[in-house]
Amino acid sequence: MIIFAHMQSPKYSVVIPVYNRPQEVKELLESLVHQTHKNFEVILVEDGSSITCEHIYEQYADKLLIQYFFKPNSGPGPSRNFGFKKARGEYFVVFDSDCIIPVHYFEAVDKFLNALPVDAWGGPDQGREDFTRLQQAMGFTMASFWTTGGIRGGSKSNFQPRSFNMGISRHVFEQTKGFAFDRLAEDIELSIRIRKLGFKTALIPNAFVFHKRRTTFIQFFNQVSNFGKGRILVGRKHKGEVKLTHWFPSLFLMGLIALPFLLILSPKLFYLASTGYVCYLLVIGIDAFLTTRNMGVALLSIPSAVIQLLGYGVGFLKEWVKAK
Repeated sequence: MIIFAHMQSPKYSVVIPVYNRPQEVKELLESLVHQTHKNFEVILVEDGSSITCEHIYEQYADKLLIQYFFKPNSGPGPSRNFGFKKARGEYFVVFDSDCIIPVHYFEAVDKFLNALPVDAWGGPDQGREDFTRLQQAMGFTMASFWTTGGIRGGSKSNFQPRSFNMGISRHVFEQTKGFAFDRLAEDIELSIRIRKLGFKTALIPNAFVFHKRRTTFIQFFNQVSNFGKGRILVGRKHKGEVKLTHWFPSLFLMGLIALPFLLILSPKLFYLASTGYVCYLLVIGIDAFLTTRNMGVALLSIPSAVIQLLGYGVGFLKEWVKAK
């Protein structure tokens, strides 16, 4: 099924894969309506949803330059590639359906590219005041230096564009053929190939998005577990891309498992190890408070960090064992 509205040549093509999330898509499209820079089109790719967002598309057909496609389910990677092939822009921009885009996003990107042209870019994600405290806490820990080394946040060192907020030129797509994985770290794998091909990549700090994350810790655990699995999949395809920092959540997990045994074998070592864990989590909580100025978010950031590390570690180790 194809529904197409308006005809003109945009500079940017926004590709949004969606699976059973019409309400999220509505919030995302509403945020795009209010962009200060409007030279873009939107391509919604319905990935075999049973609850479609076609009625949401219809509400925005006269507000945005927008296309709507329905296709059989194949995962976010192939769905984005599908959208890229339909795109007419000079640059392709990818957002997750659970993102809300600040009004200045495309203005910031356009200003940056006019001053310093690059082949691919990414931006940070963060929570917003009207998100739940739990969503804000998960957003903080996902971008925190203390849990990810800042590679998902605003740090320029070792930055890799991620698919919640990622842009590539048409030429990059033609050379890479887009995403190679259907899901699980498909964005990391593409970023690695972009780098290996010698394309210029940049972090645009002002081009951030508000990322809603999951609504429960169980959903969050499952999500980050998939991130851990994905890193091993990336390592299989690209040697040297599983580094010590990627082992940290697994070491965190194994250390927690070892604590009861230390209590029996060496109370002194148990005291030192448990004190280290407590101090580490306190640092995360304090940093969360200094960043968000919200005590509720700061308190929730501690269990959020634990679940993030445990989930990633479980997924990482499971896939690592399978690879052996």
